[in-house]
Amino acid sequence: MSNDYGIAAMQCRRAVAETGPYPDTLGEFIDCAANEHGDAILAKWLETGQTMTYSEFADASKKLASALLAQGIRKGTHVGVMLPNVPAFPLTWAALGRIGAIMIPVNVGYTQQELTFVLTDADAQFLVIDAVALPSLDAMADLPPLLDPARIIIHGDLREDSQSWEALMEAGDLEFEAPSAVSRTDMLNLQYTSGTTGFPKGCMLSHDYWVLLGSLAAHWRGAEGEVSNILIWAPFYYMDPQWQFLMAMRLGGTAKIAPRISMSRAYDYLVEEEIHYCIFPEPALKMWPEGPKDSALCLRFVSIFGWREESRREVERRFGCIARESFGMTEIGGGLMVPDDAGEKAYQRTCGLPAAFRETRIVGENGKDVAQGDIGELWVAGRGILWGYYKRPTANAEGFAGRWFRTGDLFRQDEDGFYQIVGRIKDMIRRSGENIAAQEVEAALNSMPGVIESAAVGVPDPTRGQEVKVYLLLADGKGPGDVPPEAVIAHCASRLSKFKTPRFIAYLDAFPRTVSNKIRKSDILPKGADPRVGSWDRREQRWLTEGDAAG
Repeated sequence: MSNDYGIAAMQCRRAVAETGPYPDTLGEFIDCAANEHGDAILAKWLETGQTMTYSEFADASKKLASALLAQGIRKGTHVGVMLPNVPAFPLTWAALGRIGAIMIPVNVGYTQQELTFVLTDADAQFLVIDAVALPSLDAMADLPPLLDPARIIIHGDLREDSQSWEALMEAGDLEFEAPSAVSRTDMLNLQYTSGTTGFPKGCMLSHDYWVLLGSLAAHWRGAEGEVSNILIWAPFYYMDPQWQFLMAMRLGGTAKIAPRISMSRAYDYLVEEEIHYCIFPEPALKMWPEGPKDSALCLRFVSIFGWREESRREVERRFGCIARESFGMTEIGGGLMVPDDAGEKAYQRTCGLPAAFRETRIVGENGKDVAQGDIGELWVAGRGILWGYYKRPTANAEGFAGRWFRTGDLFRQDEDGFYQIVGRIKDMIRRSGENIAAQEVEAALNSMPGVIESAAVGVPDPTRGQEVKVYLLLADGKGPGDVPPEAVIAHCASRLSKFKTPRFIAYLDAFPRTVSNKIRKSDILPKGADPRVGSWDRREQRWLTEGDAAG
């Protein structure tokens, strides 16, 4: 019997997932979990050791909802939430959801300009802000048009003209009832995406989006009871911690919440907190040498993204866990997943098969589905995807084709039906008529010892249209002398076709980042200067200087 790579089993689990039932709203989701798990520990904040049970969380969110309602927050009110990984973040989210208000998560590291943009663009009427983020607020010459000092709620500090989050929590009434009905299709989050170019766009996400995302994460990763302790270490204003928190709740498990991503502390978190599930960064394998300490880990399932084959095999061998790729976006939630029983297929660069409630197509430039094996854009449809982008009619017209969302990602489907990501439409390098996926070049570079991360970009060339230039971020203690350009070229030449092998190589101490930690490629290339200067040229076999640009 041939190996079906877990397809049949996944189809059965998908069918079960699609039968439901699911709570309609975030508040109902929380109450169902509290009724079932009561005094069990829902969350532990690792920096302080504070814990909350399911019942305590449900009650606190009701009290806060009543207090926020008294301040004038009603159904449909837009509320910025600028908090770090503290209990106030999920409690505020839950309270707003109970009212039917809309949360706008805001990065606590935003500058005054970034904060002004998001609060203004999102039409924020209230702001819940932590004391650590007040300098950015104070730097504003004027508050955004719909915001007033009296509608600023401060966590961790007291100001005469603003509200205290702690005082509101204390004053809340446990007997909360929403004055307006909240439904599953109502908006819950205005979640700003941070693409690699341009200003962020606000995704309008419903209660149904979040309930499904958290529930399905639990269904796929821990429905048999093997996962209960979940490590959350990214900031809550990003997508992943929010659905991971709901995943823990759906499983009746415990969310172990770190204050921030810390490679130096991560191993201790995994061992001391007996973590069963986390999103695992590939660089951690390089930073944690294999040894007897591996046996102390309790990992059972890890989510991985874009890993090379050797790392996929290594993490499963060392830690005895299942490591699986998936594909998702802020706009669609989960889209594709690799089955648990995928076997050898899981070690390939595949994102898997359509997840529950998802339909997928690979579409060519003519708007028609491409032949199996050909490259096209991934389109996704299904229950709970975003309404659209807030106040972005042009982006909505370009990003949707009827009920289908156009992801902007290039995919191909292999002979077994698995979807493989090729790259972003806007992240292709065009050299002498050949399309080169930057992601493919980066994957080859990232597999090289001493290289932590890389970015491939196209630079203008009068003969070929573009040439491939790569930027390298090296491991601590390593420099260009340890990972010289000649070795980089040789490494790439053994893994890539000649036309994909970089011509120009440069080294950086750090990459410019978006708020969601993606590399902002638009800021890598020098503005108004020859992008070749300061690079090692494979053809010339030397470093290029200003004199080369002038010539």
